[in-house]
Amino acid sequence: MPVTGPDFISIQVRDLEASAAFYQQHLGLTRSPAGLPHAVVFDTRPVAFAVRDLAPGVSLASTPQPGLGIGLWLHATDTQTIHDKLAAVGTEIVVEPFDGPFGRTFTFADPDGYQITLHDRA
Repeated sequence: MPVTGPDFISIQVRDLEASAAFYQQHLGLTRSPAGLPHAVVFDTRPVAFAVRDLAPGVSLASTPQPGLGIGLWLHATDTQTIHDKLAAVGTEIVVEPFDGPFGRTFTFADPDGYQITLHDRA
């Protein structure tokens, strides 16, 4: 059987509740009831997105940028407003907003340093 595509995406974080709160408060994500004790799963579509505790043997302190080499893009309906709110609370903006083939797009660093790109054209 062939692989049909991404089904679940999670990132490992230092502080599960702090990271979950960041994504809820600043990106407007809502928790899914499908969460596990070591993870918070968000109700995103078409693919579930989650933050989870560090796996045994993983240390984010030893890497300058978690997820280096992986592009994680999330769709939003109003990226400029989200950018403005993130910038106002001191979130690191890695790439300032610009208009491109995927609409209004920008990249920020989450509390663990993962670089997340938001865009508004599906």
